Amino acid sequence: MASRGICCAGAALIAVLAVMLPASAQWTSKKAEPPPAPSAIEIRSEPIASFDHREPDRRRFGMLDFRGGLVLTSPFKEFGGLSSINVASDGANFIAATDRSWWLRGRIVYSGTRPTGIAAAEMAPMLGPDGRTLAARRWYDTEAMARDGNTVYVGIERVHRIVRFDFGKDGLKAKARPIEVPAAFRSFPSNGSVEALAFVPRGSGPLGGTLIAIAERGRDRGGDHLAFLIGGARPGAFTIKRKNDFDISDATVLPGGDLVIVERKFGWTTGLYIRLRRLPLAEIKPGALVDGPTLLEADLGQQVDNMEGIGVHRAGGETVLTLISDNNFSGLQRTLLLQFSLVEP
Repeated sequence: MASRGICCAGAALIAVLAVMLPASAQWTSKKAEPPPAPSAIEIRSEPIASFDHREPDRRRFGMLDFRGGLVLTSPFKEFGGLSSINVASDGANFIAATDRSWWLRGRIVYSGTRPTGIAAAEMAPMLGPDGRTLAARRWYDTEAMARDGNTVYVGIERVHRIVRFDFGKDGLKAKARPIEVPAAFRSFPSNGSVEALAFVPRGSGPLGGTLIAIAERGRDRGGDHLAFLIGGARPGAFTIKRKNDFDISDATVLPGGDLVIVERKFGWTTGLYIRLRRLPLAEIKPGALVDGPTLLEADLGQQVDNMEGIGVHRAGGETVLTLISDNNFSGLQRTLLLQFSLVEP
């Protein structure tokens, strides 16, 4: 979301293991409205041939190889503000969420391994249990998304909630069902709640079937990021080491394990910085403080903007990371889609 993601606020790591918020507390009973039909939209794509303005022929950046990217625009008024993305195993089909509670669904078109455009794009507002839009309930700032097969989880920062959608059955017309969240969510500021979600695939060790939620401005007493294990065999809270004043904007679980987080830092005098870190999944458990190596660091000398979303898939024996940016619906910012191949150690 906006540069409010660059700030931080304190929150205590207390009593999060047993007490949960009632999942349906804020849903009221009102007459359902007919769900709006999804809209087919046009997305225009300008290719990004080089990631680094200063070294246009460079392809290796940290532990990532740049595959290509796109600058995306659309005349559709709800396009923009993209805060999360999930890329299917085919590397083409994707769903994304805007922070104004809209879905974007489409297909990435390639020339070889380089993305060249977006096809079959559709947008639709997210719906609540009764068919009314989430926006009608003022449930804004849908900042995070994770997928478990046919189920898609979305984090709603403004109201400290996570909802699930039966996307496999109903697609863009799926209705939100709130899930229980840790009581610690109550302590977060309205612009500092759940910012990142990642689902650990079932059968992937002790954390298989667990939803990982990371708060944007939640900190423990040591100033590290608060994160939560929801569901699964070992629910609870853990922390992620905060380094150099970066804030976490999204996360994804690699096909072979480990958690990749997207981080950003902004200052009016220092500029914008983006970082990706890889956290060992085996070290994540209730009470743990986890850290990991940096995969990528970038600044405005490279093709970056307010990078908010990350997706992952396998292609040609490589692990491909897809990053998306939130332009805050501002003409001064861009909606970028960037792809990198992970260089395995």
